[in-house]
Amino acid sequence: MADQLVEETLRYGPHSLQTITVATVPNGLPTGLWVVLIHGGAWRDPTQTADSFLRPAASILKSNPTYSTVFSRITGFASISYRLSVHPNYPQDPQTTDAHELRNVKHPDHIRDVQAALRLLQNTYGFGERYLLAGHSCGATLAFQCVMDGLQLHDEEEDIAQPKAILGTEGIYDVRLLRDTHKHITAYQEFSEGAFGSDESVWDAASPAAKGEDGLSGVERGWKSGLVAIVAHSEEDNLVDRGQANAMTNVLYRWEARKERTRRVIWLQLKGEHDEPWEKGDELARAIAATIQELPRNAIS
Repeated sequence: MADQLVEETLRYGPHSLQTITVATVPNGLPTGLWVVLIHGGAWRDPTQTADSFLRPAASILKSNPTYSTVFSRITGFASISYRLSVHPNYPQDPQTTDAHELRNVKHPDHIRDVQAALRLLQNTYGFGERYLLAGHSCGATLAFQCVMDGLQLHDEEEDIAQPKAILGTEGIYDVRLLRDTHKHITAYQEFSEGAFGSDESVWDAASPAAKGEDGLSGVERGWKSGLVAIVAHSEEDNLVDRGQANAMTNVLYRWEARKERTRRVIWLQLKGEHDEPWEKGDELARAIAATIQELPRNAIS
């Protein structure tokens, strides 16, 4: 474990945010597990990056002896950057900013980018279903959107292999519910509209915990190959309330009960305020390790 992770950057589009930071494990098992990360930031915060989300947790998993067995099962890490919506605190002048560098997209562009990044990773490293998809805050939204029925938005005919496991930390799973819970704070309405527009039916269709007309969520209908789902939340979270985690857990319990295969759904209690799990890295590393430990070895070899 003394060797350093080998980093490289892949590009999947012309925008400077359409990149993936990849860190492979020297002499890692070619048939091991990949950990694919999606950062948060309310779909709009340019200060949260793929690099800053990846490095603290990956370093802890690599160097802490507690995680040596878990780390031995990991072949590589990949952290996805994606185009962002407008942020009022980080304005850009469209007259002086190249059109390819504007941060002004709306749904479904964020999830399209994540899917394009996953396709490039699959084509480059060929890990198929042998990956854990882990996201924080709106990154958790995007992680579960990747397996939602009706949000497979890539243009190519070939499907993207679904992950064996998904980990959501401090996630946003029902956009309308989050806004309604925090109606007294205008920022929740602002970033929801900024990411999804003013039509709240679009919010519902994009929310992993929202039910469709058939009473099922898109995750229940769409995630066929999954084995493990972990919803991780801290009671100290100062931005996303526990109601979001409860809503997603209820969906996943129904998904677990569908008997296509043996599945595990786990609630994991985290520590710290909203961004501390990934900023410090220790709690995100613990959550990643807990997810991998739930995956049977024969599921990823």
